[in-house]
Formats: sequence, C-alpha cells, structure tokens
Amino acid sequence: MFTRPSLIARGMAAATIAALCLSASPALSGSRDKAFFEQVSGQWKGPGEIVAGKYKGTKFTCDLTGDVVEGSGAGIKLDGFCRVGVFKQPMSAVITQNGKSYSGKFLDGAEGKGLDIVSGNVAKDKVVVGINRKKLNGAMIARLQDEKTMNITISVKVEETMVPVIGLSLNRQLDDLAVGSIK
Repeated sequence: MFTRPSLIARGMAAATIAALCLSASPALSGSRDKAFFEQVSGQWKGPGEIVAGKYKGTKFTCDLTGDVVEGSGAGIKLDGFCRVGVFKQPMSAVITQNGKSYSGKFLDGAEGKGLDIVSGNVAKDKVVVGINRKKLNGAMIARLQDEKTMNITISVKVEETMVPVIGLSLNRQLDDLAVGSIK
C-alpha cells in the first residue's frame, strides 16, 4: 500500500508529465513534433486536486519548467516541484521519440517510485499519454485550452473503465521583466 505522500507524489508526477509531454502523433513525427515540444517548453504553474479515491479533495500546486530534448528525435525534459501543504515533492520527467512511438518516465520510472510513459497520441488540441506502474495502467489527457492554459486529467483503469482521479490546470508563466525603450 502506498503512503499518502508517495501516492500523491506519483499522481502529481503523472499530471506534470502530461502537461509537458504533449507530442504529435507518431505518424506525423519529425519537425512537426519538435516544433510542438518547442511550443510547450517553458515555465508552467497551477493548482490541482485529487477528485476520486481515498484522498479525494486533496489540493496541490505545481511549478514546472520544460526544456526541449536535444538530439535527432523529438522530446522534452521536465524539472520542478509540486506541493501538498507542507510537503514539497521534486518532479522530473523525460519523454523522447522512440522510433514511431514515445517512451519516457517520471521520477525514476516504474522500476523505482515513479511511472513509465508507454505511449502517446495527439488529436488537434488534446493528447492522450499511456502510463504504467506494475499492475496500474492509466492515461493522462492534456488539453491545450489556449497558448497560456493547459488542463489535465489523469485516469486509472479499474476493470474495464477509466476512472478520473486527478485534475490539474497549468498556466504559462511569462517573464515579469518590464520592457523599456532608450531615447
């Protein structure tokens, strides 16, 4: 059985990788995927809530930075943290193009205390990413509402039904520095 902080951390990790692993369909890979990862790179911040299960009603916030993975394939690397009350959980993730598909992990992957990214597909403004940890299978659905807002739902498979368990809304953080002019 998972402890409350570790279960919440896994859920927040899943939410955060969904936010930054938006990728183009494997069939449309290449420069389009790279362009998309460049579009979603940057700083994102926002609140989330566990919406089902034992910890229903638990609220958290995440502060994350995504950088495009350098190399021949498309991908993104994520670093940051999520906070639940006084608990602060570091978050890290990597998703990369693997042939015609995508793979990755957050935290240290399913072999450790994290999750594996096992698939991904994009349709218009929405991405569905498959997640796995031992006997747990699920999906993260991230919808880019506009260029500054992303909404995420994490669902787990219970028998034959996908049950939403976590919701998250991230906002792009823009540089607060004022731009001036020299006369």
